[in-house]
Amino acid sequence: MPPRPAFLNPDMLIERHRHHLPHWEQGRVWQFITWRLADSIPAATLAEWKSDRDAWMRRHPEPWDAATEHEYHKEFSTRLDDWLDAGHGACVLRTPAHAKTVADALRHFEGARYTFGAFVIMPNHVHVLFLPDTTTPLADIIRSWKGYTAMALNRRLGKRGQLWQEDYWDRIIRNQAHYDACARYIIANPAKARLGQNEYILYVAATTAPRPQDENTRQAHPFPA
Repeated sequence: MPPRPAFLNPDMLIERHRHHLPHWEQGRVWQFITWRLADSIPAATLAEWKSDRDAWMRRHPEPWDAATEHEYHKEFSTRLDDWLDAGHGACVLRTPAHAKTVADALRHFEGARYTFGAFVIMPNHVHVLFLPDTTTPLADIIRSWKGYTAMALNRRLGKRGQLWQEDYWDRIIRNQAHYDACARYIIANPAKARLGQNEYILYVAATTAPRPQDENTRQAHPFPA
């Protein structure tokens, strides 16, 4: 069972930040984070997706009910997932040594700045389920992970310039069922993408034991686009 307090409190202040994507923060609560390599989705494909999403959101202003949120993720988040899992781009993280560089960076401050529920290093993207401490802002944690690994991997690859997408996707975990859904998603992602044993790194904390999903329960996609 994850440590408490751990989940979104709708009665407490939520800090909202925006770069290219909106980011929500509420101190020491579980977060599901995804970021990808810069070449993992073709620019023209992503531009078309953004245009479709913006048009849809103009027709469906927030706040959304559960059915509208489900429709959004079915139309847009699932499409992004499928593109990432299709293995577009150079997929430099398919190389075990490169993936280990990212995994080692993630675990460097484990227990000091954050606690992990699970993470997976896929060939062209990363999913992380973690609990930040109360002193280090979420954006600083992500910036540290991406900045160090970009420098280390570019040095190893003999390259310069952008490695990761500029931003990241995040979602505050609402409750235990949402936590379990995100953990299941991370654990199942390599099989969904049909990866071989040495094409990814999966870490699951001993405290993470997601319960089987009730087949009659419709669970929202674990992260928004």
